[in-house]
Amino acid sequence: MRDINSLNKVILVGRLGGKPEMRRLPQQDRWVATFTLATNERLFNPNTRESSDRTEWHKIVVFGKLAEFCDKYLGQGRQILLEGKLRTRSWQDKEGNKRTKTEVEALNIVLLGKREESSATSDTTDLDSGQYARSGGRGDAAGDDAFTPPAEAGGDSGGGDDDIPF
Repeated sequence: MRDINSLNKVILVGRLGGKPEMRRLPQQDRWVATFTLATNERLFNPNTRESSDRTEWHKIVVFGKLAEFCDKYLGQGRQILLEGKLRTRSWQDKEGNKRTKTEVEALNIVLLGKREESSATSDTTDLDSGQYARSGGRGDAAGDDAFTPPAEAGGDSGGGDDDIPF
C-alpha cells in the first residue's frame, strides 16, 4: 500500500557526462541505459565577496523504450531535464562485502538546448528544444510511446496572421 504522505520524485536539469552505456537484460528482454548527469550551483561567500561553482554528479538509469531513446538522441554535453525517482539497490561483491548504490531512475526526459546540439548527437535533425521522451515507468508496452513529438501548431492552414482568432 502506498503511503499517501510520501513522495519519491527527482527533477534535474543538467548536462550529460558522456554517451549512455547500453546493455540488455536477457531475462526481461529489455534495454537499460546508464549515464551520469552534471548539475551546477553557484555559491557566494559574503566574507570574500567571491562566488564559486560546485558540480554534483548524478548516476542515472533508464529502462525500456526510454533507454533506446537515450541511446539514439543523447550524447556528451547534451542538456536535458529529467524527471524520475531515487532507487537504492544492494548486492554482494566477489569478496562477500555488501554493497549499495543509489541512482536516479528516469521516467521522463526533455531535450533542452539548441537544435545544433541534437543534430550533433544524432543523424537526424528532427529534434528541437522542448521535445521529450516519456516512459510508462514499467518498461513494457506502456512505454512504447517513448518519443512523442510536440503537436503541430496552427493546424492545416499556412499559419499566417489570418488564423489568429482575436
